[in-house]
This record gives sequence, C-alpha cells and structure tokens, in this order.
Amino acid sequence: MDDESVAPSPPPRAPITTADVLAWLEQTAEAARAGELDAPALIDLLGQLRQASTACANASDWALLAAREAGASLRQIAPVFGKGYVRAPAARLEKLHREVLSSEQFLELMRRRMGGG
Repeated sequence: MDDESVAPSPPPRAPITTADVLAWLEQTAEAARAGELDAPALIDLLGQLRQASTACANASDWALLAAREAGASLRQIAPVFGKGYVRAPAARLEKLHREVLSSEQFLELMRRRMGGG
C-alpha cells in the first residue's frame, strides 16, 4: 500500500469578510457620489443587502449550533459575540432551541423556508 500522505483540506471560511464588504462599500459609495446610482437602484441594493444579512445571520446560527454539538463550551464561543460573557450565546441557543434541537434540524428548517425541500 502506498504511503502517500494527503494534505488535509483547509477549514471552511466565511463566504464574505469584513475586508470584502469594506472594499465593495468604498466602490459603491464612489459610484453613488458620481451619480451612477439613483434612488431606485439604491433601494434595490438595500433589499439585496437585507437578504444577505438574513442569510449571514442564519449561517451564524447554524455554526453556533454545530459548534456546541462539536463540544465547544459557551466560554469558548462567547468571545465571537464580542463580549466575554456567556449570556449572549446562551440566550441565542435558548431561542434557537425553541425551534430546533440540532444544526441538522436548523438546516432542514432553512431549506423549507427557502422552498428547497
């Protein structure tokens, strides 16, 4: 048997970063200042951003559930909520658990809400 080592794949990354958003925002703001975007275009853009924000919040909720299922403690999770307290992730988990008990159930709920299953 060959002893070829396969490099592990890198961990998944969020599909968008703060730097991506800032670069996009600077370009879009410049286009708006130049008069290239009118009010209807900006309103359409606002709608797209609101939908993207909801999608990111849903992805965050899924990751929170999955992290807990993988054994992460609330103390380990708390710093990503911006505070050193476990209240924020605990409250979010409590709210999520009113609808679903696992990350897989959450994913199925999102599929149903989006008409994908």
